Parts: sequence; structure tokens; C-alpha cells
Amino acid sequence: MWIAAAVFSAIFAGITAILSKCGIKHANSDVATAVRTSVVLVFAWIMVFITGAHTTLSQISGRSWLFLVLSGLATGASWLCYYYAIQQGQVSVIVPIDRLSILVTVIFSLIVFKEKLSLKAWIGLFLLTAGTVLMAVFT
Repeated sequence: MWIAAAVFSAIFAGITAILSKCGIKHANSDVATAVRTSVVLVFAWIMVFITGAHTTLSQISGRSWLFLVLSGLATGASWLCYYYAIQQGQVSVIVPIDRLSILVTVIFSLIVFKEKLSLKAWIGLFLLTAGTVLMAVFT
């Protein structure tokens, strides 16, 4: 089931980039980010209440709150930079560069969680990174 969710995440992220570029054409990128974030916030809380997950709020530890808040700040910074970039440049170039977050994530997972990669995974990561760099340079 997690693979299907990951595929749908990729599909929605791709659609998001196109819709964002259309919506940001005549708007300040910071305002556009705030509008998008507000919609995400409302949608997320609706899902929390629909699924009944609101009953678990009190079970979140202080440490988890800290990391969730830090994650939210990192997401906000990412979205502000992303919206500014897509307003100024070509989505077809910016999105692959933005997806270099995969490389950053893998590096941090190796350092923080001591995760191991197979040879195939290393090759895939190299190809993904090389493809992104080549796409950005030659577009």
C-alpha cells in the first residue's frame, strides 16, 4: 500500500508544480505560498477529524512536537524558495533541481539513521543526480 501512496504522491506533486506555476503568474510568491499553505492546513485538519485521529493529539511527545515544528519550518522555507523559483524560471528546470532533495534526504538518512544502501540504490541515486544536473545545465 505504501508504494501506491508514494506513486500518488509523485503524481500530485507533479500536478502541484503545474497548477502552482499557473496560479503564481500574477501573484507575489510569498502570498501564493501562504494561500497554498492555508489550503493544505485546512485540508489536513479536515482529514484528521474525518479519520478520528484528533483523539491521538495528546499522545504526541514533546520531542515529537519539536521535530514536527522544525519539519514545518523546513517545509515553509522550502515552499517559499520553490514558489519564488517557479515564478522566476521554468518549471521543467526547477522541479528536477528541487527533487535533488532526494539526494539530501538519502545523505541525511545515512548519517542520522545509519541506513545502508545497496549497490543498485547507489547507482540509482547517482543516475538520478546526474540526470538532474544534466537537465539543469542543458535546458
